[in-house]
Amino acid sequence: MRMAEILHRLGYVREGHLVSVTRDDLVGQYIGHTAPKTKEVIKKAMGGVLFIDEAYYLYKPENERDYGAESIEILLQTMENNREDLVVILAGYKDRMDKFFHSNPGMRSRIAHHIDFPDYGPDELVAIAKLMLESQNYCFSAAGEEAFGKYIRLRMKSEHFANARSVRNALDRARLRQANRLFSGTKKSLSKTDLITLEAEDILASRVFLESTLDNESNTKNKK
Repeated sequence: MRMAEILHRLGYVREGHLVSVTRDDLVGQYIGHTAPKTKEVIKKAMGGVLFIDEAYYLYKPENERDYGAESIEILLQTMENNREDLVVILAGYKDRMDKFFHSNPGMRSRIAHHIDFPDYGPDELVAIAKLMLESQNYCFSAAGEEAFGKYIRLRMKSEHFANARSVRNALDRARLRQANRLFSGTKKSLSKTDLITLEAEDILASRVFLESTLDNESNTKNKK
């Protein structure tokens, strides 16, 4: 969205609107279905920016009956013929995007700019978490923030860690644990501070800490 706004202000696109799609918006399930879907999306994006998230799912060479290749061909033709009136941004995880481009020479030659966004660091993710909580009128206690920092460092080791998305999901679960703690406890009256503050126990109850403990115990037994 920011890129669409910037390109519009610089005069590179007429309207500056963003059309965000995935494979399901472009590829049909039967013969003759893909072309109309892809062309309709492109029509909506003309004069602005077409953003294709997880673009590598467009190409499935292992499936002979998959119609993703047809969508790619239409995109390539449109990108070539409408260079002055359409910006296409394809996004996804770096390793999968590299494989996608290597499998599609035409796409690789037409996408000149490749930008690699490095993962956030632990401190940056904690800062993002605090901004997310602030937007929801929540906050960490000092101990809660310290616990969340530990959580992030463990969670980043996971294969499916997704940066800010994982932070948002973790906060949602922590808020549920906080609500259960508050309303199942013995304290009768709750202050506003109680209601809006995530404590360390709300974070430390995550299964991430349990899995880390089990892994450490397993490693200790193996060493013995």
